Amino acid sequence: MIEFENVSKSFWTGKKRKVILDRASFRVELGNSLGILAANGTGKTTIINMMAGLEKPDEGRVTRTSRISFPLGFMGGVVSKHTATENARFIARLYGLDPDYVESFCRWLCGLEEYFDMPLAIYSAGMKARFSFSLMLALEFDIYLIDEGMPATTDVEFNRKAGSLLRDRMKDATVVIVSHQAKTLEKFCSSAAVLKNGQLYMFETLEEAKQLYDYQS
Repeated sequence: MIEFENVSKSFWTGKKRKVILDRASFRVELGNSLGILAANGTGKTTIINMMAGLEKPDEGRVTRTSRISFPLGFMGGVVSKHTATENARFIARLYGLDPDYVESFCRWLCGLEEYFDMPLAIYSAGMKARFSFSLMLALEFDIYLIDEGMPATTDVEFNRKAGSLLRDRMKDATVVIVSHQAKTLEKFCSSAAVLKNGQLYMFETLEEAKQLYDYQS
């Protein structure tokens, strides 16, 4: 479970204060994947980062009682000067997993071949995204966090393998995905919410959420 209790978060843009959440309260239950519809620039990535514990609220409390993934595409836990091999083994040890397994899994899924033994600093955005996605799938979580604003990969074979694995994983896991497009949420989410004026409006169905989102757009 992830629970936000009276959470407020805002940023100073240099001209005005931008409110992301204003005393918002909501809960993500296990087994009920949630899609969040929000226009670009309204704080999708900030909410995902708070769910992961990467950012703290200004006020209120965020409670996590499950194994929560790092956001898809997040590269903060790896070291650019180290190779994918070194990073995969290091992350495995952090999570108490077999380094040989995590390295082998990522090496197979990434398909980076000789680049897997080269520093991440020389990787393209797409290569980094493939490695990050592989790490997330190598580690088992109760709730997976996906931010559509994260770097994407155009590698067809990787997308096929990773997509298949993610669908299998979702049979037993919960997903939170934020997007500015309702179409992105259709395959993943059983319920939906709309981020509007610092509040997260929760709905039982995506169709209900779309009505409010389309109206405000």
